Amino acid sequence: MGSIDEETSLLEAEQSLLQEEVKLYAEDGSVDINGNPPLKQKTGNWKACPFIFANECCERLAYYGIAKNLITYFTNELHETNVSAARHVMTWQGTCYITPLLGALIADAYWGRYLTIACFSAIYFIGMVALTLSASIPGLKPAECIGSICPPATTSQQAVLFSGLYLIALGTGGIKPCVSSFGADQFDQTDPNERDRKASFFNWFYFSINVGAFVSSTLLVWVQENCGWELGFMIPTVFMGLATASFFFGTPLYRFQKPRGSPITRACQVLVAAYRNMNLKLPEENHTPLSEVTDGYKFLDKAAMISEEDTIHDPWKLCTVTQVEEVKIILRLFPIWASGIIFSVLHSQIYTLYVQQGRSMQRTIGSFEIPPATLGMFDTASVLITVPIYDRLIVPFVRRFTGLAKGFTDLQRMGIGLFVSVLSLAVAAVVETVRLRLARESGDMTIFWQVPQYFLMGTAGVFFFVGRIQFFYEQSPDTMRSLCNAWALLTTTLGNYLSSMIVTAVACLSGKDDGWIPSDNLNNGHLDYFFWLLVCLGSVNIPVFVLFSVRYTQKKV
Repeated sequence: MGSIDEETSLLEAEQSLLQEEVKLYAEDGSVDINGNPPLKQKTGNWKACPFIFANECCERLAYYGIAKNLITYFTNELHETNVSAARHVMTWQGTCYITPLLGALIADAYWGRYLTIACFSAIYFIGMVALTLSASIPGLKPAECIGSICPPATTSQQAVLFSGLYLIALGTGGIKPCVSSFGADQFDQTDPNERDRKASFFNWFYFSINVGAFVSSTLLVWVQENCGWELGFMIPTVFMGLATASFFFGTPLYRFQKPRGSPITRACQVLVAAYRNMNLKLPEENHTPLSEVTDGYKFLDKAAMISEEDTIHDPWKLCTVTQVEEVKIILRLFPIWASGIIFSVLHSQIYTLYVQQGRSMQRTIGSFEIPPATLGMFDTASVLITVPIYDRLIVPFVRRFTGLAKGFTDLQRMGIGLFVSVLSLAVAAVVETVRLRLARESGDMTIFWQVPQYFLMGTAGVFFFVGRIQFFYEQSPDTMRSLCNAWALLTTTLGNYLSSMIVTAVACLSGKDDGWIPSDNLNNGHLDYFFWLLVCLGSVNIPVFVLFSVRYTQKKV
């Protein structure tokens, strides 16, 4: 008996050692650079994040170094009108947020997030070089104005400029949807400790974005308007090179998730199979292994059924239950996703009409003239202030009442962001009303009255953008995380395009010279009316978002 007991105890000891050994490795399906299960002590977690944060900080510095003051480049250097310049900027920014669909599809289906980021970074860098050349070589930019005569850009000059801009848009499409998900992949979802740290990762990830944006809003904007656009575009180009280098330096520490096939193909197979099987009768009870999925969209369940006559498995006629549930998840997310479009319309104003509003205000301190785009620093400054306060003070305080590790739910956080964005536009409208009155009385209004509207919009971003990133990462299927992140970013595209359409429509309906948004002098228009229009649009969006959020939460099992 003694020998049997000894053998049993030895066996239990060996099993215990094996369990401890397993816990040394990440168990979420990730691998290290050599394709082996990643050792937790040497890979992932916070030790891998500094390289990802540095990459995102430098890349966003490069992007915002272009975006923050691009409308000024179009108006001052290319001699575009206010409406034309705003339309060009909004269209380009919209494209920057639609190309992530391509990058996400490639990452999820073929290359993985790491390789996708690396390849598209090269495209991004080439675009930055082309843009810098277009602003540096005399033959590639319009001649300076002679009095009131300002020659427009030629077709070839526009070709070089827009080639650079849209190569940047393509490059950011492979980085933007992947880098936040790649960073989140460094935390093992099966480990409760690492899972809790992931929520904090998203806060500091957004913080790193805005460190780069802050430098762009201050140093780069000043350089562009005082030292020339050649240097103003060259500096972001250098930082884009640093972003790529930083990303590669962290390679030995990363954890990698393997691509799992095309998520779009999988979704299309479900839709086609459901249509083919539409005449089949569902059983009275339809069990599903994914308990978190709602009971809705029963018609899709037919995609997982097969008739008695069919004996050959055809993925376009018979899908797995997992595939069906993935499509259900996407459909459930759609109303939440759509509510973000109006937020993007409001948020896009900080790069366009907020800047033009500031250009019409008193901007001098002594002999120093403040570039209007510099006020964007208060948008990013509010993020740099709000993120640490939110992560270290607000979350622990709210956690006492909600019992949630991250304080607010992601949907609650997004809702707060929507409300604050409407406040920002309301403040902008009030400021513009007062500015117009003073301007028509031969008075001036200092540009620093814009600080509250920028600060509020930055705070809105902390709540909405971070909440959205985390919400779509956690709620999306494992095989579609990059794609769903890109899908969420698509609201920014649609928001910019919608904003461009609204600006164009308002200009046409109200008049180009004496309407709400005049071609030249804003003092002859009513930009405040336009801002109030956006306030109304945002105010309608809030209850719609709340309604769909409540329905989403209630339908969740």
